[in-house]
Amino acid sequence: MVPVHRVPAFTDNYVWLFEYAAGRCAVVDPADAAPVLAAVERLGLRVSHILNTHWHPDHVGGNLAIREATGCTIIGPAREQPKIPGIDRAVDEGDTVTLGEHRGNVLFVGAHTAGHIAFHFPSASALFCGDTLFAMGCGRLFEGTADDMFRAMAKLKALPPETRVFCAHEYTLSNARFAVTVEPDNAALHARFEAVQKARAMDEPTVPFTLAEELATNPFLRAASVAELAERRSAKDVFKG
Repeated sequence: MVPVHRVPAFTDNYVWLFEYAAGRCAVVDPADAAPVLAAVERLGLRVSHILNTHWHPDHVGGNLAIREATGCTIIGPAREQPKIPGIDRAVDEGDTVTLGEHRGNVLFVGAHTAGHIAFHFPSASALFCGDTLFAMGCGRLFEGTADDMFRAMAKLKALPPETRVFCAHEYTLSNARFAVTVEPDNAALHARFEAVQKARAMDEPTVPFTLAEELATNPFLRAASVAELAERRSAKDVFKG
């Protein structure tokens, strides 16, 4: 299994260090440079690339400081290039990113933001999806529509179920509390909710997770129509959980 190291940042962000070759890594969505640089030094890694999924500051705020410290190449979404500091290579749907022996496919999943992308590395069984797909949740529709998110979910659903999903926030407990109100008779969902409650009570992370888990328990990924997804997203936006 290709190592992917978790770096907590701010209140609930996760930055990911994708160790695609011994001693070399790509940093995914660096919210803040300081914890990333501390982690790579501790782990003995060299940063060759930064992968940005979208323009929000808590995903790109560390770009320039990390590049200054490491000389890395920054890769990010072409449709949001003007909003992202330091992009060296802009990519979109159908492009590929090669890191060592691993070739990643760029997926356009605009919904949370208009130009949001995800990176899928089949050989590593890894999906870096930013704020599009969360454990039992999906991103808020800040710039896109429910139709956009439904199309994004369809792309992600088509990936192999064993895919490891590396999203960018620890939102799982809140998402689970909402999900059980949507599918109260889903036994798999209730079992996962219980496991998540125990994990978070011990301050343990719940990310990564597998796409298979989402196919069984995520009410947004499981929505049968745009209208159903829109209703669930609107309800989640005002959910007090």
